[in-house]
Amino acid sequence: MRIIINSDDLGISSNVNECILELMEQRRVTSATLMVNGPTAEDAVRQMGKHRNCSFGVHLNLTQFAPLSGHPGLAPLVNAKGEFLGIAQHGVSTVRLTRDLKKGIYAEWCAQIESAYAMGVPVSHIDSHHHVHTRPGLLGVIKQIQQRFGIRKVRLRRSLSVASAPMGIARRTVNSAWNFALRHFVNATTTDGFLGFAHFHERLQAGMIFAGTLEVMCHPGAETFAAETDLLRGDWTKQFEHTVQLISYDDLE
Repeated sequence: MRIIINSDDLGISSNVNECILELMEQRRVTSATLMVNGPTAEDAVRQMGKHRNCSFGVHLNLTQFAPLSGHPGLAPLVNAKGEFLGIAQHGVSTVRLTRDLKKGIYAEWCAQIESAYAMGVPVSHIDSHHHVHTRPGLLGVIKQIQQRFGIRKVRLRRSLSVASAPMGIARRTVNSAWNFALRHFVNATTTDGFLGFAHFHERLQAGMIFAGTLEVMCHPGAETFAAETDLLRGDWTKQFEHTVQLISYDDLE
């Protein structure tokens, strides 16, 4: 089993940056995705060079802070202050994906990736804030992004479940279909499985070893993920130190 421990939200705050980079130093996090329009993105980039054995991707964003592109097609996702509406109510999870909106999303994601490159980020892969890239209607946009930037590696939808949060047949079917389309329509390079760290830890405690390459998502330093951060700082690596290889997205082929 090979595992990528990927931290989301790098660049969202100084506390999150500090926690992620601390865990990278301890080899408990092996990868992170940068929220390029976050308030502390530039500070995070300045510290990336200390962690050359880790990968850094772009955390595509349509739900928080202000967009970078100013594209008029994004109007349904932006409030009167010029900031993204969020994930609930009238945000990207529910709004109709018109042609103009897709053009706006493509322009915004291009702007975010271009900004990452301009700051010197060696972009290894993409995922998204609140998993917005996993809307089926945005698969074509992901494909356009790949064609423009040559970024082949993309995060899956959740593929593994646990007793505390079982995945029903309908959700499992939808997620499997989306993952299949990502691999075969978009032609993306992916891990074999994906889940969050708390659920990964639960499977680990139950002795449920996964065969293949797994991405484990985490959110160190975030107030709502304090318990997860404590787990990350614990002794979980000792439970599989002879059977598991911790890798980054740079090692994924």
